[in-house]
Amino acid sequence: MNTANLQLEGLYIAMAALVEAIRQKGLLDADEIEQALLSAENLAPQRSEPLPEANTAAIRFPARLLRLANQAAVRGEQFSFEDLARRVHGQQAGRRPLTDAEYLDLADDTNRDVDA
Repeated sequence: MNTANLQLEGLYIAMAALVEAIRQKGLLDADEIEQALLSAENLAPQRSEPLPEANTAAIRFPARLLRLANQAAVRGEQFSFEDLARRVHGQQAGRRPLTDAEYLDLADDTNRDVDA
């Protein structure tokens, strides 16, 4: 796996922890955090020229992941990056959830990348 991807994964988890600390300290409540992240998600892909949907989804990914982490924290749940990423993928409009076979194929691809 690309080292930059691992660094981004760590950054997302660190940001989720910071967002949770902000909520716990009462600086912002869960709804205010949700609105801020939703605003970021909606503003992020705005460009002078249209982007392919895959690029737009990639730009929105961090805000979506942090929104899910925020919602989970309110319920007293905590998920790994992998679980949050799967949930973001499952929420994308018009996309069906991956089958177990597709998850296994992705895992095989990841293992090949790691071994390369």
